[in-house]
Amino acid sequence: MNRKLRMGMVGGGKDAFIGAIHRIAANMDGLAELSAGALSIDPDIARESGKMLFLPEDRTYVSFEEMIEKESKLPADKKIDFVTIVTPNFAHFAPAMAALDKGFHVVIEKPITFTLEEAKQLRQKVKETGLILLLTHTYAGYPMVKQAKQMVKNGALGRIRKIYVEYPQGWLSRLSEREGNKGAAWRTDPKKSGKSGSMGDIGTHAAHLAEYVSGLKITKVCADLNIVVEGRQLDDDGSVLLKFENEASGVLMASQVAAGEENALKIRVYGENGGLEWAQQEPNTLLVKWFDRPTEILRAGAGYADRLSSYATHNCRTPGGHPEGYLEAFGNLYRNFALTLSARIDGVEPSAEMLDFPSAEEGVRGMAFIENVVKSNASNEKWTDYTV
Repeated sequence: MNRKLRMGMVGGGKDAFIGAIHRIAANMDGLAELSAGALSIDPDIARESGKMLFLPEDRTYVSFEEMIEKESKLPADKKIDFVTIVTPNFAHFAPAMAALDKGFHVVIEKPITFTLEEAKQLRQKVKETGLILLLTHTYAGYPMVKQAKQMVKNGALGRIRKIYVEYPQGWLSRLSEREGNKGAAWRTDPKKSGKSGSMGDIGTHAAHLAEYVSGLKITKVCADLNIVVEGRQLDDDGSVLLKFENEASGVLMASQVAAGEENALKIRVYGENGGLEWAQQEPNTLLVKWFDRPTEILRAGAGYADRLSSYATHNCRTPGGHPEGYLEAFGNLYRNFALTLSARIDGVEPSAEMLDFPSAEEGVRGMAFIENVVKSNASNEKWTDYTV
């Protein structure tokens, strides 16, 4: 590739937190740039946002339909290469399907769609078109998460027995959705967020992390969902007992009413020979706890190729001791997506390290997690089979 990839964005206009994060991540390695946008359903905000981001007027659109249709008719050396969708959950499916129909690759926020059926349709469309879809499960982009996955995959821990994953936040400890917090308003609205609140928003991250690191799929759940803050419509707290396909068991906790917590995502995986522990708020560190010798502390760093896996070092950006966090993890997802897409354009086979990013399959499993947890919570049975 002798040029940057061209990105079109749906949503993410001025004052939109996640849209800015995506733009930073896409720009981090100089592999992609924002070239067009339908940045808001409000035409005035869409145009104003386009000006703020220095988009040409003729590449600033007032709807995703207009952007995808007009961009598809531009010459190959002008039109966008992919569409990034950063809208609320209910507005993921339509632009994603439209983009794929017109031959554009897709980057999409999680959860992938509003319903499981939509997710399956989107997965089928990706298969039919052969296009690339990146689902931004951010935490899979951290180098030490990738190191943990490779250690489990290579059998360092032996047979996996136990998985604990927790994601406590405190930002919804009050009825913020009625106090002018726009992010809280749509996340707690079943018409915009879907069947679940905290489990749909952050529980899906925790479930994906458990499956990603362990390499094991969830087979059964036993869920308890709660609405803690009076007047809220969707769960803001919950716990799930898990069974995995090799008979390992686990516990998942997701809460947005853990007052005082920020984004305290943590995972612990235990096998016959030892365990791993990683925490998002100290992301450069991976604890390796052995049955028969002292605990090891592994650290992220671009110069640690002699002790870290190629998947970890491929996603390290700085020498050891220089903190790499959320933005860099997001950037790693975009870089791997961009490298894979650029390789395809050049007719070159991407490396396994480049291809290591969440896709439509993980999106389907995320929506299945929501469906199964909600079903389990409503059931009097102890265990609910995990159906996809």
